[in-house]
Amino acid sequence: MTTAKQTSASPLPPGSVIGFLGGGQLGRMTALAARSMGYDIHVLDPEAQCATRPVASRTITAPFSDVAAAEDLASQCDVVTLEIEQIHPDVLDAVAARVPLRPGRAPVYIIQDRIRQKEWLRAQQFPLGAFVAAQSADDVADMVRTHGACIAKSTHGGYDGRGQVRLREPEQAVEAWQALGARPCLVEAMVDIHYEVSVLVARSPSGQTVVYPPSRNHHTSGILTWAVVPAVISDEMTLRAQTLARAVAERLDIVGLLAVECFVTRSGELLVNELAPRPHNTYHHSERGLATSQFEQLVRAVCDLPLGEPTVFAPSAIVNLLGDVWLQGHEPAVADALLVPGTRLHLYGKAGARAGRKMGHLSAIGADSQEALGRVLESYRRLSPSTVDSFDVEEPVLSRISS
Repeated sequence: MTTAKQTSASPLPPGSVIGFLGGGQLGRMTALAARSMGYDIHVLDPEAQCATRPVASRTITAPFSDVAAAEDLASQCDVVTLEIEQIHPDVLDAVAARVPLRPGRAPVYIIQDRIRQKEWLRAQQFPLGAFVAAQSADDVADMVRTHGACIAKSTHGGYDGRGQVRLREPEQAVEAWQALGARPCLVEAMVDIHYEVSVLVARSPSGQTVVYPPSRNHHTSGILTWAVVPAVISDEMTLRAQTLARAVAERLDIVGLLAVECFVTRSGELLVNELAPRPHNTYHHSERGLATSQFEQLVRAVCDLPLGEPTVFAPSAIVNLLGDVWLQGHEPAVADALLVPGTRLHLYGKAGARAGRKMGHLSAIGADSQEALGRVLESYRRLSPSTVDSFDVEEPVLSRISS
């Protein structure tokens, strides 16, 4: 889904410098796309050996709260983007005062705090599950009494299942409150999820908008296990999800990428779960099976180039590789995994494996979504047989979902 293309008044040509706030795997993969298009890369990240460092011509090692370091980054760049939301507002302001900051200071400020994000979505009348901004353990307990099973989340950070506590009884509220630092937290009622989808939206400074086809996703313990496109859902739900995601992106006035994660309930409700103003794990398959990967699209968007088409030319799927794969006392069986037709290995160049840390992913293409997903899951089983039981890689039957 795209708008009519508009002529850009101020494209940044190859040879320009793109700055990244954040040097993790999303920055690395976007930087690789930018390099292939002729752009130079500078990065700011707290970790000296961050994943993007080998791709960047300049790396500034500093916290995401260091205004002077951010000003230094901006002084050498033609545009600055980000690959992580948790950037101090003063840093966002400092960068925006010196160079175009895309996706923009205001959208990031709204999204980076989970309570602020949910309250903004509610004020804009987007569909949500029940939630409360808890100011005490009593607020947490009251939410569980009213709605039953809930999940409490820290307001900042806490990706990939961290910073979250699940509750079924009000008596668990004090422990959950303390586990989250005894600070205000978001408490959401658990919903009866039928399946999960995400939709990626790209917007350029010139006003062009591109909406990607939905990705169907599966999580284990709060961490994405696999994602596949096409999502094998009804045309009606595809249109609903794309329309919703586009509306959120336009209301935020975001420039760059916005990923909108959604739940579809068994009663057919489409609910917004979370937003991300950057490339997203659920669209790593776009590098294999879509006409324009999310990484190339971000480069196009922040440089105000014409946005690429999101057409699916090959059904594609990914499965995440966590640090657990490298903690089994033996090396993963890469050669065995790559015997599966249509598969590819993507590693992020991270220095140390830890349980639950995203170290890379496998991808696969196939004749249809079922074949692509089956191939990538089989590749994972061969890569790391000893972790299959702890990581949900059961292959679902992707029959068309009507609602």
